[in-house]
Amino acid sequence: METEAPKIYEMEDYDPKAAGSVNQTEIHISETEEGDIMRAKVLDSVNHRKLNARQIQLSSIAGAIGAALFVAIGSGVTAGPVALLIGFIFWATVVYSVAQCQLEIVSLFPLDGSFIRLAGRMVDPALGTMVGYNHFFAQTSFVIFEATVINTLVSYWGYSESPAILISVSLLLYLAINVYRADLFGEAEFWLALGKVLLAIGLILYTFITMVGGNPLKDRFGFRYWKDPGPWAGDSPSTRLESFINAVNTAGFCMGGPEYISMIAGEASDPRKTVPRAFKTITARLVVFFIGGALCVGILVPYNDPTLVTGDGTYAGGSPYVISMNRLKIPLLPSIVTAALLTCIVSGGNAYTFNASRSLHALALDGKAPAALRRLNKKGVPYLAVIVVMLLSCLAYLALGSTSAKVLNWILNFCTAATMLNWCVMAFTYVRFYSAMKAQDIDRKEFLPVYSKLQPFAGYWALFWACLFIWLQGYSVFLKGNWNVATFIFNYGIIALAGAIGLFFKIYQRTPYHRNKDVDLYSDLDFFDALDQHYQQEKDDLPPATVKDKIMAKLF
Repeated sequence: METEAPKIYEMEDYDPKAAGSVNQTEIHISETEEGDIMRAKVLDSVNHRKLNARQIQLSSIAGAIGAALFVAIGSGVTAGPVALLIGFIFWATVVYSVAQCQLEIVSLFPLDGSFIRLAGRMVDPALGTMVGYNHFFAQTSFVIFEATVINTLVSYWGYSESPAILISVSLLLYLAINVYRADLFGEAEFWLALGKVLLAIGLILYTFITMVGGNPLKDRFGFRYWKDPGPWAGDSPSTRLESFINAVNTAGFCMGGPEYISMIAGEASDPRKTVPRAFKTITARLVVFFIGGALCVGILVPYNDPTLVTGDGTYAGGSPYVISMNRLKIPLLPSIVTAALLTCIVSGGNAYTFNASRSLHALALDGKAPAALRRLNKKGVPYLAVIVVMLLSCLAYLALGSTSAKVLNWILNFCTAATMLNWCVMAFTYVRFYSAMKAQDIDRKEFLPVYSKLQPFAGYWALFWACLFIWLQGYSVFLKGNWNVATFIFNYGIIALAGAIGLFFKIYQRTPYHRNKDVDLYSDLDFFDALDQHYQQEKDDLPPATVKDKIMAKLF
């Protein structure tokens, strides 16, 4: 009896120590062997995907909501309450549009380091390299920011010991949570993010109670500060425009979300179900936490408050909420808010460590960083990438040789520009993805596991405004009397650095710019379909049994 000759397949080399590598080779396998290899890849991916739906939802909130929403937002209040509110509403439309772009493409390809690797796949490998290093530098800078800012936070209580102590404690804590297993990171973020949500809701309630007279002074101030000193800072059209740009810049630093969901997609269990749900919660998050927060701080503090303008020498003391509590002579509450901000810092540093290490890991998977950084431990964590991030984060000790306020301002400027560059690339990647589907005669609604709203207009909207404000965000350094070399470098240096890295790889590796009809829209789809079937089979075999499990399944 004759046996069927083995078929020849083009498929990825399977390497469980470097899941996601893309070295192609021609090998002879039978259909049975092909199925065995696919099952092995699925099981290895399941071992790597430790973040459940509950952890993903709260981790996406943790990455989006940081201490900036409660403290750094104060720099935007100086624009005036109405200018700040309009600036946040406007920028929320940009973030929403970026989220709509990522919803489609990341749900289809929930890869490790999704938006980084998809930029290289949909546009040009050099673009993926550029945005990968941009995100890596930005997230590592955020880790440094969180490790440094904790000293200025506790100085509210008179702490004056060496900054090196708390920096060391912070970095060791981030390392311990991130280096071993992803579900430990996810569980820590779940509870820390829950604390952030409660803090944000509590401060919204605080605003309402105090504005109607629930304060020691019995002052029903309502919207008083919208009338005196006024709704919009500035006494001429040009100064009012500067106020609005300042408000948008503040929103650009405070708001986040889409990039964090994209980065955790590669370690999400049942990604084609959990990732879209996380993206779809962004609208409520933008309205309640960010726009609601902008409204609250504009009600609580006048834009010409001396402490808001000059600061009081502590990080927490610059929070509009703490300033309002001191203005209203409310005892104890400022200390409680300051203590709550500590959880924001720990959560933020934890999330940024995760994102920085996964950015580096994604670059390694595509051959744009040392191959050793592909390595995973037995729990599926790229531990060497985590260690590299921690070593670079030791730059936080620069705070020992300079004032913390100066270091923090440098980092804030650097990260605002880097975040806007990320959004430019994410929007452009989607525009090319949409054009490729159209050029290849693919029915978008049949091809995609989930499709988003307002496309392709949302993609173009996000692309235009992100590209514009990446240049406007540092405009103030060019105003008369404001020139400062360090400020200029930290406002625009990341654009030059990331661009130079991308250009180097473009020239050195001669990377191709993919034409729409040549964009690869099919590789890995069979794997993600098989992964989806695996998780569906798990649900069918082990449905929620207890009341608690059923409630959690409904909620998340």
